[in-house]
Amino acid sequence: MSKYTGLSMRVIVLSGLLIALNIVLTSFLAIPGVISFGGFPIIFGGIVLGPVAGGIIGAIGDVLSFIVRPSGTFMPHFTLTSALTGIIPGIMVRLLKVDFERPSLWKVLASILLGQTITSVIMVPYFRNILFGHPLWLTMTKAASRQLLNIPLYSVVITILLRVLSRAGIIDLVNWKKNKNL
Repeated sequence: MSKYTGLSMRVIVLSGLLIALNIVLTSFLAIPGVISFGGFPIIFGGIVLGPVAGGIIGAIGDVLSFIVRPSGTFMPHFTLTSALTGIIPGIMVRLLKVDFERPSLWKVLASILLGQTITSVIMVPYFRNILFGHPLWLTMTKAASRQLLNIPLYSVVITILLRVLSRAGIIDLVNWKKNKNL
């Protein structure tokens, strides 16, 4: 029986950097309802650091973004979707056995597509509908059209980053992939 020892210091530090990037991209470099790349650090964290770290990055990033720049009442529904934004791709790349040194674009794309469809296209519009009365099909259509740009863009950038960071030795992705705690 293995003993869970927690997240490594390296994972904690990188998670902190990705949370900070998420806050900046969500709070300051976004046009609410039009364009936001705040999901990128969450997805990247889930893929590279694992689903647990991805969920933590998403949840903490959402709460801190609200503290930094509040917009109405805090809704934990959206914290859940932010956490799942990191968890789902993190699980999928492991199920699809993505080779982190030579990642397959289609596997990364499939992982991000599933995660973004569940969270951004289905859950967020549903929560907006039940909480604020926003028309479900309209918000789903708008979310889907935004994801038509985001999903391929995120997939290509993450695939390139995985290759470049692995070759440069900046991130030892092979060892992280083998780490059972991720």
